[in-house]
Parts: sequence; C-alpha cells; structure tokens
Amino acid sequence: MSYRSALSYVLSSTIEPSAEQTGAHGRFPRASVVALGEAGLLGLTVSAHLGGGGLGLVEAAEVVTEVSRACPATGTVLRSHYAAAALIEAYGTPWVRRKIAAGHHLSTLALTDVRDGQGPGGTASPTVSTATHTGDVVALRARKRNVVAAGEADSYIWSSRPADDSDRPALWLVPADAPGLFVPARPNGAGPRGSGTSTVCADPVLVPASAGLGREGGRRTDALGTVLEWLATLPAVVSATVDPVGTEALA
Repeated sequence: MSYRSALSYVLSSTIEPSAEQTGAHGRFPRASVVALGEAGLLGLTVSAHLGGGGLGLVEAAEVVTEVSRACPATGTVLRSHYAAAALIEAYGTPWVRRKIAAGHHLSTLALTDVRDGQGPGGTASPTVSTATHTGDVVALRARKRNVVAAGEADSYIWSSRPADDSDRPALWLVPADAPGLFVPARPNGAGPRGSGTSTVCADPVLVPASAGLGREGGRRTDALGTVLEWLATLPAVVSATVDPVGTEALA
C-alpha cells in the first residue's frame, strides 16, 4: 500500500471522525497517533532497511498538510514528530529508529526555554537551560515551553547550552520516562486544542552522555539546522501566541 493510500484510510477511518471531539474537549488524539503508526506513517521518513518508508521531507510535508486540514491537533503532533525523527534518523541509534519505523515511538521537540523574569530595560533574561557533565552522566536543567505532545510523546529532542567548548547548542534525546521530567497535569501551551502543547520541566533530568545528538568524528555538527530545515518546510497551524519554530531561545 502506498503512503497516500495509507493516509487516505487513516484520515477517513480515524482522524476525521474524531477531529471535532479532539478540538472541542482538548483531548490528545491518541487513537489517531496509533493509527498513523500502524499505517507506517510515523515511520514514513525512517530508512527502508530499518523498516521505515524511506521517504523524505516533501512526502512528510504532504502528509502533515492533509492531516492538519482534517485535525489541526494531530497535524501539529505529526509535524513535531517528523522534525524530531529527522534528527534521530541522522544521529540516533538503530534501536530507536526501528521503533519509529514500526510505529511504536512518537518523538517531539523541546527547544524553547521558559525565561525567568526580565532583564534590565525590559529585555528577556538569559537562557536558563544547562547541561552539566559528571563522568558519563549529564544533568539537564530547564523549563521548556510550547512543547507539543508534552507528557504524551515517547521522547524529546531537548536543547541546552553547549556542554563543551562548541558554539552550537547541544541537543539530547531524552526518554519520556527519564526520572525528573515533569509535565503539568493540564496543558498550558498555546498550540491547537488537543495537541498536548505544554511546559516540560527538568530539575534535573539525568541522561547518559551518549544521549547527545549531532556529533560526527568527535565534532559537533549543525544538527539544529536539520530541525530548522524540516520545521521551515513542514506546514504549521500557528496562532498569534505560538512561536512557529520554537527556537528563538537558541539564537
């Protein structure tokens, strides 16, 4: 079955019938996410030799467009997942990539820091996200805002200040069940109702140093550029209060 046929089936059987209830009650579209996974659409961009669809950004943008038309919440979740999956595909382990390919792993982005207070002259305070190495363990401390699928995803692409002498932000793959992660009981973000957009807190979250993404030959690459490219191309459902990229804190 082609990805377009699979998408048409999932839209008509699951996403469209539940879209009104998702928006009206603000419930995370879990059934739609499961259906997308079973149809191979969560793993659309994972390499075919790992069981994925082996397709790219153009096809992912098409899927997000069609899903967003039917259900803005599900489209927003899928957009963040595809951007996260692109980074995992480039730098992640085969185990996680296979889980995504099989439709059993939903990832999302946690890139924008909550800033505490205001600096002189009303300017925003400095970014507070940190990563502290102790041997092979890294302690991540931050509050991330407007995280889509907060408390619903299986992993987060998490940004921090550089943990070394690099001038690029560090990116980490943080499992949702990592001790120390906290998500409010009710979503408090500005995304479409039902998208689970909320704050995610780490105080701290401990991850292995190997959870870092974006290194090749011992040198940090522009991994964030991969995420930005996907976010710039994938269509977004944006309100006036939502940062459509979610990366201004990384500038």
